[in-house]
Amino acid sequence: MDGATPALLGLIPGEPAGIGPELCAHLAQTTLGNALVAIADGDLLREAAASIGKPLELLPPDASVAGPGQLRLLHRPRRVPGRFGQLDARNSAYVHDSLLEGARLAAAGTLSGLVTGPVHKGILNEAGIAYTGTTELLAAEAGCEVVMMLASAQLRVALATTHLPLRAVPDALTREGLRGTLEILHAALMADFGILAPRIAVLGLNPHAGEGGHLGREEIEVITPVLDALRARGMQLTGPLPADTAFLPQKLQEVDAVLAMYHDQGLPVLKHAGFENAVNITLGLPYVRVAVDHGTALELAGRGEADPSSMILAAKCAIGFAARRARLAPRLLA
Repeated sequence: MDGATPALLGLIPGEPAGIGPELCAHLAQTTLGNALVAIADGDLLREAAASIGKPLELLPPDASVAGPGQLRLLHRPRRVPGRFGQLDARNSAYVHDSLLEGARLAAAGTLSGLVTGPVHKGILNEAGIAYTGTTELLAAEAGCEVVMMLASAQLRVALATTHLPLRAVPDALTREGLRGTLEILHAALMADFGILAPRIAVLGLNPHAGEGGHLGREEIEVITPVLDALRARGMQLTGPLPADTAFLPQKLQEVDAVLAMYHDQGLPVLKHAGFENAVNITLGLPYVRVAVDHGTALELAGRGEADPSSMILAAKCAIGFAARRARLAPRLLA
């Protein structure tokens, strides 16, 4: 990518048999495409554009985009041609490698960040690639701790643990880990969202937040000591709160984000409130990463029925975050 504009963000479609490629073709019809370079198979993107009846002209990575219907491309071929809606494990390495390439370009500063489409975890693992999620992959590649957040216009939900079996969650919750998660979340709310004094609601792990220890002791032994220590440092934290009432509208008006203890404690609420109008943000990386909040939707792929709202919102958010970080950089370096 010699000569590419550093302000560009990498656009990675994800699973080639899913709706990711056509979402990228939809995105290219907007002015947001001016800030993106796709790391993908060019033929795949052309096939996706044709399947939804949209024009698509693919340009070199360092080209100027004149308007909608054009998209810069860093061509990376699939291993084999495929059909929309039909998974093929032979293309799993293509998916994995495109994500890693984007991560390395972003870490090097060649890209300002990444916008990523949906990945099918099952087919990657079937191909022998140990993969629990793109969030975990990018964290391992960057060598840093990260936090997964899903966000919509109405609600931001971050996770203390991500893709774990439910029986593994209590053991994964430690004071050190929870403290680090809250520090990353607090810093990101300030830096990326521009919230000067973030207010964070922290959920308990157990029903009724443990009910004074009668329904579990994680709130007493892990969560509360961390909250007390961080409050002493000036953070505005409430909790641990019972999850069944924390998402009441009047409660959400009093906070800027909610920290859930595990994946399905917080995300079903957010997706119910704003599916297709939310994004998945990885906090704590040295670059911006925003993804769609949904899966590969194989049953819709190639039929022109997929809603591009989450992909468009992901690009908008990533571009906004990157611009904010660029404005902050001179002050941070001063």
